[in-house]
Amino acid sequence: MSKQNRRDFLRTSVAASAGASVPYFFSRSKTLADETQSKNDRIPIGLIGAGGMGLGNMRSAADYLDVVAIADADKSRQEAANKKLSEGKADVYDDYRKILDRDDIKIVHIATPDHWHTKPVIEAMLAGKDIYCEKPLTLTIDEGKLIRKVQRETGRIVQVGTQQRSTFHLFTKAIAMVQQGRLGKILRVQAAIGGAPTSPAIPVADTPVGLDWDRWLGPAQKTDYRYLPGEGRGKTNGHYEFRWWYEYSGGKLTDWGAHHVDIATWALSVNGQPTSPLSIGGTAKHPVEFKDARPQQTDRYNTATAFNFVAKYADGTEMVIRNDTDNGVLIEGEKGRIFVNRRKLVGAPVEALADDPLPEDAIQKAYKGLPMESKERKGHWANFLNCTRTRDEPISDVHSHMKMLNVCHLAGISARLGRTVNWDGENEQITGDSEANAMLARPYREGYEIEM
Repeated sequence: MSKQNRRDFLRTSVAASAGASVPYFFSRSKTLADETQSKNDRIPIGLIGAGGMGLGNMRSAADYLDVVAIADADKSRQEAANKKLSEGKADVYDDYRKILDRDDIKIVHIATPDHWHTKPVIEAMLAGKDIYCEKPLTLTIDEGKLIRKVQRETGRIVQVGTQQRSTFHLFTKAIAMVQQGRLGKILRVQAAIGGAPTSPAIPVADTPVGLDWDRWLGPAQKTDYRYLPGEGRGKTNGHYEFRWWYEYSGGKLTDWGAHHVDIATWALSVNGQPTSPLSIGGTAKHPVEFKDARPQQTDRYNTATAFNFVAKYADGTEMVIRNDTDNGVLIEGEKGRIFVNRRKLVGAPVEALADDPLPEDAIQKAYKGLPMESKERKGHWANFLNCTRTRDEPISDVHSHMKMLNVCHLAGISARLGRTVNWDGENEQITGDSEANAMLARPYREGYEIEM
């Protein structure tokens, strides 16, 4: 499909969204899975990025979807995903744009490395697709500005894979408690997320057979493939381990920050408190030296292994982001405090629910009144697919996601510069520091620019 035809398709698809041919699959009496059992009713989806997250997400949504097309820069991953998800019947591509060109595919899942999120997300919206994208949505703050702009213009449904928002008995319940006033005004929130691992020097190596390294790098700057054999996957600057390189990710600050900073920011939001900080600063330890915010050693992991940041808000609230305590979210209010992670929700206000339970609809109210089916990752997919029919904003929309991800990105900028940064949330600019403000964006490599 040509660029012009894509835009023609976009105009007609947005106008026809309310009457799109996605089946009705949620009601009080029938679940999404009930409505999509028939082969004719199941929804075709294109998978862009066929690594572990892509496979795991598609398995979570297997009750609803048929994977009909797979794109990945690694042929071995194309083949493995096709076999595991589609019995070898899906079409496989090196270039994801061939999926975007297909009129029979209305929904795509993007599970590429972080530096490969923004370009296909924007191009998919312009091609008239609805999108479930893995977290974190962007590598930079300016990418988030562009995604939000295009989403507003196109009206596409974009869900981010922060499935803790759909973990009803833990995280969503914690948010409901805040919204119902059980903690009062929030004074302090804390996101404990752990630090990144370290590596020894990783030598330049031959690119694995079937991996198109240039395509894998995509918008990132050209560099050699590196690999060091060892326990488990070994060490590399490619598959999975990309998380520990600032060239492709933000380390734990965005990898797990996208989960726990999200819940902390959500709590502030439902309590009517500021969600955009005035400043963020603290300490960070890296496994390599930095100069002018750039790592000086290029042969090993370089993201922060230890950190303690404090974001300050206009109402006096503080958010702490740290690596050195129990993984989870601590919410401290005038009336008490609660702690929540993927195993537990605890605190005196939780114990008080035995005698003074939440209203029956409190959790659904916290969930923006949207239908609640299943839980966690499967429930997050059900929310997304329901919203592709109703055109309601999903529970993890790009606008709320970027509000909190900006905090993570600002922490990363502070970490690399070694100083506090001041933030103008209204204009989304760092103030009084041109070097820091320049880090809101990164150049895209020639040939991999976003196709607008």
